[in-house]
Amino acid sequence: MLLSIRGLVKRYGAAMALDGVDLDIPERAFVTLLGPSGCGKTTILRTIAGFEAPDAGALLLDGVSLAQDPPERRPVNTVFQSYALFPHLTVAENVAFALRMRRGVPDIATRVSRALGAVHMGEFGGRYPHQLSGGQQQRVAVARAIIAEPRLLLLDEPLSALDRAMRVHLQLELKALQRRLNIAFVYVTHDQDEAFALSDIVVVLDRGRVAQVSTPEEVYERPADSFVAAFIGGSTLVPGLVRSVEGGSATIEAPFGAVTAPAVTGLTPGTTGVLTVRPQAIATEPPRGPSVAMRAPSCTRSIRADRASSPPSSTGGLRSNSPPIGRRRRGRVSRSG
Repeated sequence: MLLSIRGLVKRYGAAMALDGVDLDIPERAFVTLLGPSGCGKTTILRTIAGFEAPDAGALLLDGVSLAQDPPERRPVNTVFQSYALFPHLTVAENVAFALRMRRGVPDIATRVSRALGAVHMGEFGGRYPHQLSGGQQQRVAVARAIIAEPRLLLLDEPLSALDRAMRVHLQLELKALQRRLNIAFVYVTHDQDEAFALSDIVVVLDRGRVAQVSTPEEVYERPADSFVAAFIGGSTLVPGLVRSVEGGSATIEAPFGAVTAPAVTGLTPGTTGVLTVRPQAIATEPPRGPSVAMRAPSCTRSIRADRASSPPSSTGGLRSNSPPIGRRRRGRVSRSG
């Protein structure tokens, strides 16, 4: 494991920014920290970089603590939201700046050329930042960050200031660049589409805690709790009472009838559940009799406890005992918070 975060705590006065965060960053992975404003995304990034000192917890790079290493000695570089390019330096001088500050680094010009080539900016070395578009400035910021060959690249919402068309274009470029460089990226965003398009691993944060860590597909199809279910994607939440739990399935009494679906461990009868219905999982059809069939693969419906693990794979039909309502529903049930 490249980076291990254990029990990370950070307070700002009475406000708890990070509340016991545990997280692993694998080698060569694109990991995105996703969540609403104030959930702790940037605080984690700044703590990894060394710009913030945690109140408790540990950061281990290859098993070695980073606690005593100042930012300039960590094998980590950051691409800031504002890019932070020096306006009085050319593109090449901006990229070379960190190496020149170290003094005695050989072949700086060659390394600058290689870094600019990696972001397709080789022809722009003589220009100044004000002569570049927003997308070009973002590439220069990345080139400056990778020239020192970091083990880990941190990116703090680097595309947020760009228009949508440019963001989509640069998302593809960032993912391709990460694969070419073959290093780990930790990316901060509140944009779900961006997180799902770029990431190997998505970390959903809620009020300074890790709510779920998984692949984009798993986070969307199998949210760990009702917060993740509500936050990820547009959905309708329908509360209901869990009537029974048997084997790998449970039955919840929703307003439109009882629904039986795969269940995770930790769910008990008598608790309140929340059925999460994704809009693309609803299809209308004519009434067909005294009951309406609700057929869905396990990946689009399950009953979940707040801190339960992923449900087992299962297939089969689902049936509501309610009067005909003329539509087919597919969804997912989480325990209410």
